[in-house]
Amino acid sequence: MKIKMPPKSYKEVMSIVPEKRRKPKKPNVFWRTLMKLISVPDLMSVKFECEKKGMEKLSRKQPCLVLMNHSSFIDLEIAASLMFPRAFNIVATTDSFIGKGWLMRQIGCIPTKKFVSELSLIKDMKYTLSKNKSSVIMFPEAGYTFDGTKTTLPNTLGKLCKMLDVPVVMISTRGAFLRDPLYNNLQKRKTKVCATMEYILSPDEIRATEADQIQDIIEKKFDFDGFAYQQENKIKIDEPFRADFLERVLYKCPHCETEGRMLGKGITVACGECGAEYELDEYGYLRAKNCDGKFEHIPDWFKWERECARRELVEGGYYFQTEVDICMAVDCKRIYSVGEGILTQTADGLHLTGCAGEIDYLHSPKASYSICCDFNFYEIGDVIAVGNQKAIYYCFPKNPDTMVSKVRLVAEESYKLAMDQRNAKD
Repeated sequence: MKIKMPPKSYKEVMSIVPEKRRKPKKPNVFWRTLMKLISVPDLMSVKFECEKKGMEKLSRKQPCLVLMNHSSFIDLEIAASLMFPRAFNIVATTDSFIGKGWLMRQIGCIPTKKFVSELSLIKDMKYTLSKNKSSVIMFPEAGYTFDGTKTTLPNTLGKLCKMLDVPVVMISTRGAFLRDPLYNNLQKRKTKVCATMEYILSPDEIRATEADQIQDIIEKKFDFDGFAYQQENKIKIDEPFRADFLERVLYKCPHCETEGRMLGKGITVACGECGAEYELDEYGYLRAKNCDGKFEHIPDWFKWERECARRELVEGGYYFQTEVDICMAVDCKRIYSVGEGILTQTADGLHLTGCAGEIDYLHSPKASYSICCDFNFYEIGDVIAVGNQKAIYYCFPKNPDTMVSKVRLVAEESYKLAMDQRNAKD
């Protein structure tokens, strides 16, 4: 769904007084029922099934924290269906409120800036759980998976669980990524989607367990591999567009190691530099067509790209720069187009300059464990978004071949290296 981004000057945007943060609204039975009913057609089309484990431990009116992996939009429909008739609120990004803020609050969404630490969010979650007696659904990955595996999680989940002091439930989906992988430009495939809803921690267990141990438990629960699931269960996906735009994920050729020359189209992905070509077969394997195969599993290729990005950082050779169109948001009401600029990324972080010198924003490696990089953001284009409490900057690269997935990998590895250095000093 597209959103409008009206033009405004940088000064005009920064002069906007953000609306006062509202306390989360407990969605009434009408909205909960409506969300359940709206979810029915999609869930029927994928023959949705759910296995529940230990859910009898959660009493009917007891609020809980629900953690869920994030693969595609159907995740929200799954959550609405599984939680019904319980009251629940969803932690949602501020951009999802644009143009529909009233509706989002009615259905119980709690706004938050993606990859920006906000104490107000924790207060809202505690208010929802203790005062509204409503559960909270959270997608801690904060963004869709690129390669069908777990994305980087914040290392504060264990501490959050101890602060909230409520039962923790995990919803894990299987098949959601295969149906609608982010790279494939909203082209849905015909495949079944399942889920497991599991009670994983009681308040007593949380109180008796160290935060880092809770973190480990959650990390293990989030481990998944969509392509491995497809292969192990022999799930046939024969759509002729299944490799379209796969270069967004597999941006680096493993043969000549050229970046930005891969092209995914139809059922193949090929390098425009050396000609190496792979077919993505009906069961999720990569089959080399004219070369010695380096990878047959997409997540392995993506992991190799991450390792290459880290090596560039360690060796001091990483540098990226691109011209961008800049949009900005300071609240949940609008994203404004403010002009053009230059986005640079090095081992020192991301540096955005633009709007005739008015914007000079540095996002250091320590600022966040990841950043928002999205494909076909609201059907506008690939985006790199960074920011802080004051503003979020949405940067749309003018060069359509920009590898935004690499920008995210570099940001994540920069953060890890920065934390390693800090821990070494301690």
